[in-house]
Amino acid sequence: MGRLASLFGATEINGQTWDELESLLIQADLGLETTESVLDSLRAAVQTQGLTRSIELQSLLEAELRLRLDLPSGLDFSSRPTIILLVGVNGSGKTTTAAKLGRRFADDGKRVLLVAADTFRAAAVDQLQVWAERLELPIVAGKMGSDPGAVVYDGIQSAISRGYDLVLVDTAGRLHTRYNLMEELKKVSRVARKALVGAPHAVWLVMDATTGQNALVQARAFKEAVNVSGIILAKLDSSARGGMAFAIQRELGLPIIYAGLGEKAEDLTPFDPDAFVKGILGA
Repeated sequence: MGRLASLFGATEINGQTWDELESLLIQADLGLETTESVLDSLRAAVQTQGLTRSIELQSLLEAELRLRLDLPSGLDFSSRPTIILLVGVNGSGKTTTAAKLGRRFADDGKRVLLVAADTFRAAAVDQLQVWAERLELPIVAGKMGSDPGAVVYDGIQSAISRGYDLVLVDTAGRLHTRYNLMEELKKVSRVARKALVGAPHAVWLVMDATTGQNALVQARAFKEAVNVSGIILAKLDSSARGGMAFAIQRELGLPIIYAGLGEKAEDLTPFDPDAFVKGILGA
């Protein structure tokens, strides 16, 4: 980013430095509150350390942003099967992410079962079935219009009887503002618990990294409805800054677990906070 290079040049730290830095962080989708919090910390450090050159701000900023991202803890596979619900709004990349996760865990030696519980959208079931065939993963799929809770129940029962290690459930995409759809999602979670005590063992919210600050509203609604335990940032390519991750971590305490960096099955990687911060800063 040319603006960032010029900002961290050999100039004096002045009011314009702070204004430009604020503008850059907001453009990277950090949001106003998080941006102000970061700038307050930087101003305090500048004063404490007696810094005067803007170039000295770069490492401070990297360190400050990195402090605000936790490393996610590993998934506990002590329950067999382990049940993971994937939730999110329409178009977030949830179905593709389910397939990519299936590939990752299968490559790690886990016996994975995909459950296509998005019975509201025929294309979602078809899409996951195509992925399952391509990746040679077993799948339990519901018919269009059938009860998604029944599909989840059948999928978990099948996994128990056939000795699978992991069940990945692709739920229907829904607007977080639609009460009836969120209630349906709560029902799916309850059905999973009925099928297997302790399930779901994780609920991962798949978010489109280009969403911007509306992502925080989405994440809060899903966390309240189904106790989301982690975030997957999909579509985190060169066009997306993904800065809303800082606000989600700060206000909701939800770790970012994986990042989707492309369309291929292998383009889903464990979240790397250091690489993410460098991406935010355009380094």
